[in-house]
Amino acid sequence: MNVKNRVILVTGAGSGIGEGIAKKLAQSGAKIVINDVNLEKAEKVARDINEQGQEAISLKADITKTNEVQVMVDEIIERYGKIDALVNNTGVVRDNLILKMPEEDFDLVMNVNLKGAWICSKAVLGHMKEAEYGRIINISSRAWLGQVGQSNYSASKGGLVSLTRSLALEFAKFNITVNCIAPGLIDTPLIRNLPQKVQENLIQAQPTPLIGEPKDIANTVLFFASEEARYITGQVLHVDGGKSLGARNI
Repeated sequence: MNVKNRVILVTGAGSGIGEGIAKKLAQSGAKIVINDVNLEKAEKVARDINEQGQEAISLKADITKTNEVQVMVDEIIERYGKIDALVNNTGVVRDNLILKMPEEDFDLVMNVNLKGAWICSKAVLGHMKEAEYGRIINISSRAWLGQVGQSNYSASKGGLVSLTRSLALEFAKFNITVNCIAPGLIDTPLIRNLPQKVQENLIQAQPTPLIGEPKDIANTVLFFASEEARYITGQVLHVDGGKSLGARNI
């Protein structure tokens, strides 16, 4: 799948799924901008990529702050002259039942997961429109369909689906596609920190009784970012072992 020499910004790429996405895109020939609020983590991922003979730079920015995002985008344009693709990957969780959830936890999750993606998209879309080319890939979650104890997270990820569809309609005429990936259970530090029994129960509840890996999401991002996906926009693809279909009969 062709992304050679494409300049791709991946937010929240200092670890987990974002790191996997960045490395896969770099292996496929793209020039990667590693964004993370933790610069040390971003620098390590960029260093790993460059040591493999591929190209990456690291830039720190809080995606909930318009001025920081604009500075980051300006730096990318100054360096490369373009931004071909944006992967809105940054996300946080603050799970709780709604009657126990502090309002600030709702605000934080919505600001990072949804508003942050909106800010980043707005910052790059003008450049993409001028170039008459662009790819935006939003990382949502299977939880957008609803999940107990995740009223904030599910709402934010559902908002990403709606944002995807709206932007796809606004920018299709400029050769800009906007698509969404909804991961299920993926092997990340967040999942590994759960009690072993909880992990086992989550896996067994899926139609496909195994845990996904960051590469499963990265491969899907690569497709949406490529020329091969030029006629696909406004879509949501679940990469979740079938969990979006329902629970497995045990």
